[in-house]
Amino acid sequence: MEINPRNPSAFPSATNAPTEGALRDASASAHGAVDKAAASAQEAVGVVKPAIERVAHAAHQTVDKVTGLAVPTAEWLARQSENLSSTGRNAVVDARAYVSAHPWQSLGVALVAGYLIGRRAR
Repeated sequence: MEINPRNPSAFPSATNAPTEGALRDASASAHGAVDKAAASAQEAVGVVKPAIERVAHAAHQTVDKVTGLAVPTAEWLARQSENLSSTGRNAVVDARAYVSAHPWQSLGVALVAGYLIGRRAR
């Protein structure tokens, strides 16, 4: 699409003078409104920015505190897991040694335990 610019001299000059003055006034008024809006926005930024920075700082401090608490807790849980695992292994080793040393007693205990569990399950 081709755009043809208008020739400003095509309009009568008597009509141009009041129109140009009105346009100039409207433009000045619009510029003034934009400047006031920009000043208000700048003032709002000046008021809100410190509050946002305080909230962000508090959030960072909270994350640091939570991390400081979570790391030792995770390490403690890992140690407890290792202790539980080794306790389980020790129990299996001890049970195996007991069964090897007392096979008939172990069989009797297993039969009685199975019978009681079966009765209880009914």
